[in-house]
Amino acid sequence: MLDPNIGRLLSNRYQLQELIGTGAMGRVYYAKDILLGGVPVAVKFLALSVQNRKLRLQQRFEREAKTCALLGQKSIHIVRVMDYGVDEHDTPFYVMEYLQGKSLNHVIRKQNISLTRFLSLVRQISMGLQCAHNGISVDGKIYPIIHRDIKPSNMLVVQDASFGELVKILDFGIAKLLQADSNYTNYYLGTLAYSSPEQMEGKELDNRSDIYSLGVMMFEMLTGKMPLVAPTHSFGAWYKAHHTQSPRSFAEVAPSLQLPKELENLVMSCLAKSPSDRPQNIGEILKVLTSLEQLDVTPTQQPSTNFPALVNPSAVRVEFQHHSNLDSPKSPANDEILQQAFWPPNKPIANIVFPQPIRINGELKPALWVMLPQEEIQKRLTCTRYNQFLFITAPHPMLLWITLLYNRKHGPKWLPYYLDLKTNIGQEIACLLAKTGYYRLLFFTRETPNHFVHMIVSSIAPAQRERLQQWVTISYTLMASPDPQLSKNLLKTEYEKIKPQILAKLQAMDTDSIFDLSG
Repeated sequence: MLDPNIGRLLSNRYQLQELIGTGAMGRVYYAKDILLGGVPVAVKFLALSVQNRKLRLQQRFEREAKTCALLGQKSIHIVRVMDYGVDEHDTPFYVMEYLQGKSLNHVIRKQNISLTRFLSLVRQISMGLQCAHNGISVDGKIYPIIHRDIKPSNMLVVQDASFGELVKILDFGIAKLLQADSNYTNYYLGTLAYSSPEQMEGKELDNRSDIYSLGVMMFEMLTGKMPLVAPTHSFGAWYKAHHTQSPRSFAEVAPSLQLPKELENLVMSCLAKSPSDRPQNIGEILKVLTSLEQLDVTPTQQPSTNFPALVNPSAVRVEFQHHSNLDSPKSPANDEILQQAFWPPNKPIANIVFPQPIRINGELKPALWVMLPQEEIQKRLTCTRYNQFLFITAPHPMLLWITLLYNRKHGPKWLPYYLDLKTNIGQEIACLLAKTGYYRLLFFTRETPNHFVHMIVSSIAPAQRERLQQWVTISYTLMASPDPQLSKNLLKTEYEKIKPQILAKLQAMDTDSIFDLSG
């Protein structure tokens, strides 16, 4: 039977193309945003069969949309909501970013998850949950958000050009905004196999309920099996299992699996029956995960064939680019640069970085203008250059351009810059970087700021150039946000996370190279 929604134009804007998911709360369609030139989106409808039930389902659905919209602006690991409405049949819907990926449930079923990958996936899920648990501001007051349905099918694993393997938490449809005057919480909602004992009882929940569900999911990710087994898939059987059955041990379920004891202890502590015996917040879990990711475990210390040796996270890709001496000291290009590279009068005399193209042989070339104290520049006359670009589509298209100058004696000098890809200058700079494949760094001293004192060239990897061009093209069709700073904040969080990884790779090479390095 044909779905009558296929081809339907919703709110004179969203053209429904294909049914891509169904659940107890509703149906999800792949759609195109006609107003923005056909940008792909996902539209979720509240199921008609549940609209007239009790428990204020429509109100809860509306809250889901608003909650996701707020949370999606705070964390890159939570699906973003862009629009909400009610159709002509009084059916509520909301519009989400369209994500192409695989559910964690599919990943678990199809392949063994390496320890390195497990730690990366769970850390990202934990960061999203921590954001929700920290709360959102409603009428000037902070309210924590409990997901209430943490399970593999609510986690989407996406391959992202900037961040590698990215995890997004889906479906805050039964999340509860913990407001003091709430009077409709004493009922069961969730998924039986993953629910905490207190959730099965319909009790008031806090973040430790999600931590229990996360423990169940972590056990399943590591072993492919569940820590608890109920004789039947009924509420009563699972109620008894969660309240009285001890979780199976890793040795019992997967005897050949070799895991760090610290990780085993973490999972088992999350599965404690009493909330007071579990980690009290996601921060405690992140602390353990981070310490495990930083371990340098050799293959002899990690004998399991299921899991490779644990190494530093591999999300940061380092590619060697031969440094070509584009401008010799006496080249005509240098003469042209000398004639135009004067510190702009509208820029302060301060430690700043900004892009400004320069014209060479009649063509615009990308350049990064840098002002630092003379002593600081002197330290980087010989250095390894590294660059990487991170891009975020929502809530506002924003590009983070990372340049790192590394000298083993003097350490790193980070030169980040955020390019707004909804502005003409941002699009122009990104296009120039993609087209040219390198950029010049022009250094000015704070002591004598009139003219640049040093110049070096940094190459851009071919894969990065291709992505830059793709990102510019995508940005033309994406929606702008009234507050681009939200995207800057999200990128800054990811930037701080990958800085230690980048630095570790450069330090491991332990060289002041004549090569450029690009991510």
